[in-house]
Amino acid sequence: MLYHVIIFAPLIGALIAGTAGTKFGRNILNEKLCMVLTTSILFTSAALSWVSLVKVGINHEAVDIKVLRWIDVGNFKADWAFKIDTLTAVMLVVVNSVSALVHLYSWGYMSDDNYKPRFFSYLSLFTFAMLMLVTSNNFIQLFFGWEGVGLASYLLIGYYFKKDTANAASIKAFVTNRVGDVGLALGVMTVFLVFGSVNFDTVFSSILENSDRKLSFLSFEINALELIAALLFIGAMGKSAQFLLHVWLPDAMEGPTPVSALIHAATMVTAGVFLICRASAIYDAAPITSGFITAIGAFTAFFAASVALVQNDIK
Repeated sequence: MLYHVIIFAPLIGALIAGTAGTKFGRNILNEKLCMVLTTSILFTSAALSWVSLVKVGINHEAVDIKVLRWIDVGNFKADWAFKIDTLTAVMLVVVNSVSALVHLYSWGYMSDDNYKPRFFSYLSLFTFAMLMLVTSNNFIQLFFGWEGVGLASYLLIGYYFKKDTANAASIKAFVTNRVGDVGLALGVMTVFLVFGSVNFDTVFSSILENSDRKLSFLSFEINALELIAALLFIGAMGKSAQFLLHVWLPDAMEGPTPVSALIHAATMVTAGVFLICRASAIYDAAPITSGFITAIGAFTAFFAASVALVQNDIK
């Protein structure tokens, strides 16, 4: 029950604020009540996330919680389940704590805005999607959370929808991330092709026996694990704004400053890092792709630092 509250509470807050607090719900709740509700829910989730970190990180009470059988078609099966280990517990703390503080900061920053319930609903929706991503126990659920984060970031970057620049920035971010998501989707398909499953535990336990497997493409033979690692990394490049897929990041500043903090500082850009960490067993068996990741990461850091030297706008 602890983890159900942590994960689904932000979704409930988003639904209430997004319906009852807007014209869609005929303003059943006033904006102040929506702000109090969503912020208090996030602080509750953040506090419970620290409890989960103690349970998992110190007491070693890692768990797998099955919610329901999501997909069951032929040999393709996927559950909606939560994988709570140390990596997940740390991400729960990071996502919920940062999001709670962003909610609180938004009280002052958005004080003159006329659509506060909609803004807080988007923030909570973003948080829920990120929580779905980091608690996934299979690649399909991870992809679901991944796309949810992309949708929420699109809504937040284009929050000032009456500004043409904000609309253009949100579309640019959405399309650029979809390029990366094509790579991720192909990677997930290849995982199922090679391992016959999308469950993390099943896939990672079968890596050794598939380490030399080859896949044929046109007239080429490619190592299956190298291909999977490369495709998954393309998805991570989009979310973490690595070189070539970084072009959406500067334009994303069209959103309100709390959005910049939530997306760029500690949550959305860590989605790519989380994916690489979760699939680390695959990358251990794919040295060529791992070397490519190191090169791209190092160049992106150098490139971004060089660009920052001549910037005079702190945002």
